Amino acid sequence: MDTLRLLILPGSARTGALSGRLAAFAARAAGQQGLQARVFDLRALDLPLYDGDLEAAHGVPVGALALQAALLESDAVLLVTPEYNGFPTPLVINAFDWLSRIPASEQHPAGLAATANKPVALLSTSPGPLGGLRAMNTLRQYLQMAFAMLVVPQQYALGRAHEAFDEQGALADVRAAQSVQGVLDALSNLARALRQV
Repeated sequence: MDTLRLLILPGSARTGALSGRLAAFAARAAGQQGLQARVFDLRALDLPLYDGDLEAAHGVPVGALALQAALLESDAVLLVTPEYNGFPTPLVINAFDWLSRIPASEQHPAGLAATANKPVALLSTSPGPLGGLRAMNTLRQYLQMAFAMLVVPQQYALGRAHEAFDEQGALADVRAAQSVQGVLDALSNLARALRQV
């Protein structure tokens, strides 16, 4: 069977972001599991804040098309979100808002075609004790309802994330590492099952 292609989306692109550190750890764990993991930088898409007038004047930015292409090339998605005031980051929401505006053409399908029935799993991080759980649960609803993605029930919120990593970037707590592995297992199992449908 072909190797599963996993697209990993950190919800923050700032230097040293905890979500980026957890995404990197998950990518290594996925690779050890035999998945082909790709960590994708949403900030590099250089997407402006969604604006209907901007869209009417210039169309959908090429960065949104790059995100669509990455989604179409993947078998599954892992989204790692921090929590901003109890919600997912504007970086994530804005990227997906632009994605939803891509019209179908001869070159590519509509933006929502890239997400429909696509398996996705969620991790979150926060220095606080809840680990970004509120943002993750909001993101679950957003991806399911607006983008028809198949969000696996398993998820993991890494609390006290600023203290969770060792010098090599691994999770110091074995139970935390096992929880991330459990999410990856659930995601890969769903993606493999969908390949057989």
